[in-house]
Amino acid sequence: MKRINEEFLNRELQTIINKKNVFSAVLRIESGDGSFSWTGAAGDMQADSQYFIASVTKLYITAVVMRLINEQKLSLDDVIARFLGEDELRGLHVLGGVEYSHQITIRHLISNTSGLPDYFFHKQPDGQTAASKLMEGVDQSWNVEQTLSTVKQLKPNFPPGKKGKTAYSDTNYQILGKIIETVTGNSMAEVFKAYIFDVLDLRHTYAYQDVDDTSPAPFYYQSRKLWLPNYVASVSAEGGIVSTAEEVMLFLKAFFQGRLFPPENIEPMKKWNVILPPPGLFLFGVGLEKIWTPWFISPFKPIKEILGFWGQTGSFAWYNPDTDLYFCGTTNQVDGSGHAAVANAMVKIIKTEL
Repeated sequence: MKRINEEFLNRELQTIINKKNVFSAVLRIESGDGSFSWTGAAGDMQADSQYFIASVTKLYITAVVMRLINEQKLSLDDVIARFLGEDELRGLHVLGGVEYSHQITIRHLISNTSGLPDYFFHKQPDGQTAASKLMEGVDQSWNVEQTLSTVKQLKPNFPPGKKGKTAYSDTNYQILGKIIETVTGNSMAEVFKAYIFDVLDLRHTYAYQDVDDTSPAPFYYQSRKLWLPNYVASVSAEGGIVSTAEEVMLFLKAFFQGRLFPPENIEPMKKWNVILPPPGLFLFGVGLEKIWTPWFISPFKPIKEILGFWGQTGSFAWYNPDTDLYFCGTTNQVDGSGHAAVANAMVKIIKTEL
């Protein structure tokens, strides 16, 4: 490493924890070859604390889908009608009087180009959203059947695969989870364990299922601590994994280094479309996110790619190929303030190594 040092990293960690409403943080950084590794923790958390990785789970879904493709059990271009019953499918995507439900493919789901509204943030007929109720502390399960029923009452964003259109939707990943369970004949918890956790010998990582399990650190919405076990236990495919920074790092490196699927599968994932909040402006490809890094952030040594995934709880898992640095951890804050602080810290650290 060139100029990176522990004092500098501790300052960056302190900057993150000083952000308003960020009460805890874990930051882990490693080089691709393992010659450098550093973990810092502040506030309510320790370096080895277990936490809800939220939508970083979707990167694990991408790995599972890639493995199933390599096993020839599905294809990105399979229509979802192959895996869903007619009653489940009918009325799922109706726009302008046209039924598009039978045109939706797995590629549309995993790239957020299906046009399906997000059950989580989309306003329901009563003006509320699933997110707003949860942020008020109303813990409730939200299974795929409830999602399908809710989405059928909402207006889709655009026809599936419409050029240049994308909309972040947890609905897509709930449906992907159902398809994966249908293809494998196992629950998502069992699939994650067989396809990822056991392969990488992750001893402290699991899909949250037991609502009496208080091992993971609770997260916050602004200054209010939230504990939503029923909800998290019901959304395994879109955000239900619990892990530690060390084990998220093991997964992240395995993802990009070809231990879970052929590394040549990464490049076709980089079909980017712009995604607006939440949690901020970023780019979405095929089961992969990219942080928007405009030229003026580093005009003389551009940061070309920061690839990975954000989680709604302030969790993160990112890789910068330019420096071969990997970043993961959490701020355990749902309101977005932690995301901005982490993004700023990563950019500063990457710039010292370019």
